[in-house]
Amino acid sequence: MPSQISKARVQHWSKRLECPVDENANYENTYWCNRDLIPIPPDRRTWTWQGYAGYWIITGANNSAWMAGSTLISLGLSVSQSMGVIVGSSLIIAIIAIVAGWMGSHDYLGFTVMSRASWGMIGGFWPVLNRIMTACIWMGIQTYWGGQAIKIVLGAVIGPKYAFMSNTLPASANVDTCSLVSFFIFLVVFFPCLFVPPEKLQMPLRIAFIMIVCNIFGMLIWAVRTAGGAGSLMSTGPTESGSMLSWNTVYGIQAILGLWSGGIVGQSDWTRYAKTQNASIFGQGVTAPLTIIITALCGVIITSATYEIYGQYFWNPFELLLHVQSVSMTPAARAGTFFSGLAFLASQLALCIILNGISTGMDMAALCPRWINIRRGCVVLTIIAVAVCPWNYVNSASTFITVLSGWSIFLSGMTGILISDYFLVRKRQLHVGDMYLGNSSSAYWYTYGVNWRAVVAWAMSIWPLLPGFVRRVQGTANGNGWDHCYDLSYFFGFFMAVFVHWGLHAAFPAKKQTGQSPFVMELHRGEMIEGHQPSYESSSNHDGEAVIIGEKNV
Repeated sequence: MPSQISKARVQHWSKRLECPVDENANYENTYWCNRDLIPIPPDRRTWTWQGYAGYWIITGANNSAWMAGSTLISLGLSVSQSMGVIVGSSLIIAIIAIVAGWMGSHDYLGFTVMSRASWGMIGGFWPVLNRIMTACIWMGIQTYWGGQAIKIVLGAVIGPKYAFMSNTLPASANVDTCSLVSFFIFLVVFFPCLFVPPEKLQMPLRIAFIMIVCNIFGMLIWAVRTAGGAGSLMSTGPTESGSMLSWNTVYGIQAILGLWSGGIVGQSDWTRYAKTQNASIFGQGVTAPLTIIITALCGVIITSATYEIYGQYFWNPFELLLHVQSVSMTPAARAGTFFSGLAFLASQLALCIILNGISTGMDMAALCPRWINIRRGCVVLTIIAVAVCPWNYVNSASTFITVLSGWSIFLSGMTGILISDYFLVRKRQLHVGDMYLGNSSSAYWYTYGVNWRAVVAWAMSIWPLLPGFVRRVQGTANGNGWDHCYDLSYFFGFFMAVFVHWGLHAAFPAKKQTGQSPFVMELHRGEMIEGHQPSYESSSNHDGEAVIIGEKNV
């Protein structure tokens, strides 16, 4: 009897904790499906071109773009050469973002579900887990910098009493008391943002990107005016020459691509909310490269100008503002750092939501759709981000950061497989209902749930890069063949995965490799859950969307 009571309680709470289901929904929560994994219905497609323009202003105008110049200059490039690399890299980022986002804006499916088509129903967990792992660390790092924005804002409001409070933590903690307190204040501010649905984020993002743009140009005007010019760094020539300079230029392109590799592979997570099929293209094709280029250029000019003011280079804008407060607490300095810190706070809130929270929340939803949706996934991600103590990675452990920034060697192959599978193998035709069938009746079950073709393609895209990757992490790279192969890492991994995946599918075709069928509608929910494969006769309504007009069990 007690065991029966316990079992009943477990079933009761299991049912109560299931993800909410929309009223009159055409789906049910299963081990493969919930509200956030189904093709986005028309009433939730609310994003316009302005929303995507704002998305890319926030994504492009961040610390990574601001400090891109420092990465390239440290490789021996001049400022003009560095900007040339950034222009070329940002255009490549725009092209890949458009292509990777196409499946979202046309089939309304995100990266998580699309991975099932290319990797298999079970194999699709592998790229998802890769993104989750990296996102947990990046989320922690971004929340830490959000804490630094809080530190700047409160330091401007409260004054030295807060900004320079005595540190009670040991040096081994890798964080001071004020930064730790600010970090947790940021989490309190950030946590309610997790409960805003993705389709309702456009207005908050518009406010954020207006603040970000004003802040960048405001800091630029202040720095140049105070320094009396752009500074001497702008006219400094390259410190490398010959083949070393050429290979460092190539590696610089890979480094810039790597910074956005996680965001562009998951573009469909956001383009699936597009109100029209081409709504995202302006943001991806114009706003993305323009924002990255302008932010990087402003970052270089501000760093160069402030060197003339303070006698040292501050590549990180947070460190620059904190230094301003440390040398001056005049009303003008406090007002300037307050508004600038407020803009960076808005930037960090938006970055944590759109680059880490929502996308990774959907990835986590794929692990357990019945009980995890985007909102709950975001909460889990935030908890893990706190648990990893991100200040250890920001203030020390440079080797770990090198590993994290080089993770693009794994993501480039996954991007290639995703694009190859959708455009070349399937020719943009999907059996959407099969993406929610976890048995051999699914077109995407392959061999025990895993598409071995994708596994081989991914392995072939990374193994030649691993020796150079390890040597780069260990600091032993000396320009041999393995090192130069790694210098080409993103391009090599991407194109190798594209052609190997395509070639293997051409040589060993899979079941239902082409052809299409719509998402399983309400009348077929029982069939989907029980694992039977329905067949359809379909046509299109006046909006061009598939409508089932007949059915039969197979």
